[in-house]
Amino acid sequence: MSRHTRAIVFGTLGLFALFVASLLSSCTQNQIAKQFGGDITVNLPPGRKLVVVTWKNDDMWHLTRPMRESEMPETSVFQEDSSFGLVEGSVTFVETK
Repeated sequence: MSRHTRAIVFGTLGLFALFVASLLSSCTQNQIAKQFGGDITVNLPPGRKLVVVTWKNDDMWHLTRPMRESEMPETSVFQEDSSFGLVEGSVTFVETK
């Protein structure tokens, strides 16, 4: 491979890497977990109980309520189960008193 060809190949790879890095840096953790797989943790405010979680486009919405005195904090995992199992993400919700 000639020097000129190597320079073109490495230049193209460099531009591609720069493009991917800029794409990922503009994504939120929610978007990365949803679109590319991965795991994130959401620490709920103290005294809040998780009720339900859903996605609206790239935004994650979670419904909470006040924790009752008799309730103990729990950890819940909102996990994708994709058809092909290729890109699966999860969001762990941690409750505290």
